[in-house]
Amino acid sequence: MKVLLLFGLVAVALADITRFEGEKVFRLKPVLDEHVTLIKDLANSIEVDFWRPESAELVTIDIDVDIHVPAMYLDMVYTILQQNDMEHEVLIEDLQAAVDGQSDNRPSPRAHSYTKYNSWDKVQTWIASISSSNSGLISKQVIGNTYEGRPMTVLKLGKRSSSTKPAIFMDCGIHAREWISPAFCQWFVKEALSTYGSDSQMTSLLNEMDIFVLPVFNIDGYDYTHKSNRMWRKTRSRRSGSSCIGTDPNRNWNAGWCTIGASSNPCSDTFCGYKPESEIEVKNVADFIRRNKSIIKAYITVHSYSQLLLFPYSYTYELAAHHSELLKVAEGASAALRSLYGTRYTSGPGAATIYPAAGGSDDWAYDLGVKYSYTFELRDTGRYGFLLPESQIKPTCEETMLAVKYIAAYVQKNLY
Repeated sequence: MKVLLLFGLVAVALADITRFEGEKVFRLKPVLDEHVTLIKDLANSIEVDFWRPESAELVTIDIDVDIHVPAMYLDMVYTILQQNDMEHEVLIEDLQAAVDGQSDNRPSPRAHSYTKYNSWDKVQTWIASISSSNSGLISKQVIGNTYEGRPMTVLKLGKRSSSTKPAIFMDCGIHAREWISPAFCQWFVKEALSTYGSDSQMTSLLNEMDIFVLPVFNIDGYDYTHKSNRMWRKTRSRRSGSSCIGTDPNRNWNAGWCTIGASSNPCSDTFCGYKPESEIEVKNVADFIRRNKSIIKAYITVHSYSQLLLFPYSYTYELAAHHSELLKVAEGASAALRSLYGTRYTSGPGAATIYPAAGGSDDWAYDLGVKYSYTFELRDTGRYGFLLPESQIKPTCEETMLAVKYIAAYVQKNLY
C-alpha cells in the first residue's frame, strides 16, 4: 500500500511539470515590413514564447527573432513562413530533448555543485554554509522576502573593516529561466573566496572594496522553473482581477517605467507590473541599494543569452552622460573575456545595441547615481539559448569572471 501511495505522489508531482515534446525554437529573419507585421500578427493569434527579442512589440527589420512554438502550431507556422518567403532556421528541433540534454548525464550530486544548475533548495543550503565558511571575508544579510515568502539573502564579500568601504552590487537570476546567471553568481563567490590571498587583483579588491552579491533575484520564479515550467520568466505574484501570474522584474523599475519595450498586459512576458516596484523583490533590492547609495559605486546584473555587455540607456536612445567612459570600460571587459576562449561579446547602450526596453534595473541604478552600471547577457547566441548545457557552465563562468574583475579593477581605481 505504501509503495502504491508513493507512486501516486510521484505521479501527482510529475503531472505538474510542463513538457515540451515536439516543440521547436525557430530563428526568423525579417527583412521586409510585411515580415515584421506577420510576426506580430502571429504572436497575437497563437501562443508564441519570444526568446529574443523579449516580445513581439520589439521585432523590427533585420534583427534575428528567436521564437518557441508549441507543436500544435508548427504546421501553421511553416505554411506562413513559406507563403511569405521569410528566411528562417530551426535552432532547436525538439525543446524537450534540449531541456533533458541540459544536464551532463553524470549522476546528479545530492549536494551543491558549481558545475551543475542547482535547485533553489541547494542554493539556499549553499548560502548558509558559504557565509559561515570564512567570517573574515564573507557575511550575509536578509534584505526581505519574496512574494511567496522566501528570504532574499545578500552575501557581502570583502575584508572586514572598521570603516565603511566603497562597494559593488551584483545580482543574478532576475529572469527565472536564465539558469546560467545564478550559476555565475555562485561561481563568483567561490572564486573570490578561494583566490583571495593568492590572486593579487582579487586580494586588493576585497581589501579595499566590498562586493554585495544577490545569488538569485527572482527566487520564486527560479524555483518554479525547476519544479514546474522550465520556460517561466517572470515573478510569481498574483493580483485579484487577473488570472495571469507574475511581472517581468526587469521592467518593474522606476526608469522610464512602462513607456517602451514593456507591456501593460498582465499576461505578457514583459508585463511591467501595476506600478514601479510593485514586485516585492524589486522593492527589496531597490531599498537596499538606496540605503547604501553613498557607498555603491557599480551595479552589475547578469542575464542570458546573446553575449552582450550593455550599459544605459535602454529606456531611451539618448546617450548616457558618461557614455564614452562606460563604452571604453565595456570594451576592455569584453576583450578580457574574449582572451580566454575567444568568445565574442558586443558592447554598447541597451536601446541602440539590442532594442529599447523601459523599467530595467541598470538604467534605474545609473539614474540613482551609480555611474558604472552594466548588464551582462551571457552565452550563447542561440544554439541552446536558455538551455545552455551544464558542460558550458565552467568555461562561461571562467571567462565572465575576467570581465567582471576588469570592471571591478577599473571602478576601484576610479572611485568618485
